[in-house]
Amino acid sequence: MSGACDWNPRSDEVHHDQEAAYDAMRRRCPVAYSELFGWTLFRHADVLRALLEHETFSNVVSHHVSVPNGMDPPDHTVYRAAIEPYFSEARMAAFEPQCRELTQEMLRRVLDVPEMDLTSAVTLPFAVSVQCGFLGWPEGLKLGLIDWILRSQRATLAQDRSELSRIAGEFRAMIQDLMEARRQANAGPEHDITASLMHDVVRGRMLNHEEVASILRNWTAGEIGTISAAAGIVVWFLANNPELHAQLREQRDLLSYAIDEILRIHGPLVMSRRVTTKDVEIGGRQIAVGQRISLNWISANRDEAVFDEPEKFRFDRDPSKNLLYGAGIHVCPGAPLARLELLVFMQTLFDLTTGWEIPEGKPPRLAFYPASGFASLPMRLMRR
Repeated sequence: MSGACDWNPRSDEVHHDQEAAYDAMRRRCPVAYSELFGWTLFRHADVLRALLEHETFSNVVSHHVSVPNGMDPPDHTVYRAAIEPYFSEARMAAFEPQCRELTQEMLRRVLDVPEMDLTSAVTLPFAVSVQCGFLGWPEGLKLGLIDWILRSQRATLAQDRSELSRIAGEFRAMIQDLMEARRQANAGPEHDITASLMHDVVRGRMLNHEEVASILRNWTAGEIGTISAAAGIVVWFLANNPELHAQLREQRDLLSYAIDEILRIHGPLVMSRRVTTKDVEIGGRQIAVGQRISLNWISANRDEAVFDEPEKFRFDRDPSKNLLYGAGIHVCPGAPLARLELLVFMQTLFDLTTGWEIPEGKPPRLAFYPASGFASLPMRLMRR
């Protein structure tokens, strides 16, 4: 199965700088095999093909229920229709004031700190706070969720199956408690999003516990780490690009595009999985049916064949080519929420500060797979 183009995703080179390592793989061996990931696709064209040919590259990659991420049509179509309304324009408009209030409250607590690790002090608490606010979860869960996410990342890196199973069990128990509290209170669908999911009907029946737990897991484990990484990446990028920083402070209407472009250059999510449903040739490699496929988002969005001068920020790029939120039928349903959260975060940071800087002699520490962005990001905020 393997050959001369194999690579080691756990090598020192990858741990030192994921972006540089993935860029090198895209140029040297764009379809590569490893025991950890199976086949990895590094080129934009190959990743996009896998996204659009969903009959050949299946999302059913696990025996565990994953709604709707780990489903193919027709199941995916039915469950996707049930969850899409939660990310409607009206829902986002209704959540925006609470999102802004939570963000302001969180940032005001750290403005007088002379120097901080932005990841642990700001971006991760921010991501947890706004996600709990969106789902209607209590304040007391936030610290536990942060610990849970960090332990999950460590176990994924170590491929510790027993620890991953135990961590998953902890999350199921937490969801069980949240759902039971709503049952005891006879909470209707208007109570919060968690209660609303418990009343959703698919194929003539309400979603069962396993399905609700799967959705909520995707909306927490799948979102919090990525939002935290994305917020840190944008702040870091603007600290290193003062002219763009100044421009965005003056021209706030450019901020939404700028966030997506910055996150194209420095992706907050490393990869997603697929499995082949038949023998297929891609990138000159023959891949058999039933093989694991990893779509490398970071590399695809830095592909020179699609993005001229891919490491440079530009306002004239075609946003439709940016795979930040995927493409095809599995394009991220939560993209409107992610965009809202990141926009509000940056707007609030602009409102409350005159700027920020990385302290001299204290470089950031890059995150390892499965995380992206920064494991630690020393930062000094200048209060307005």
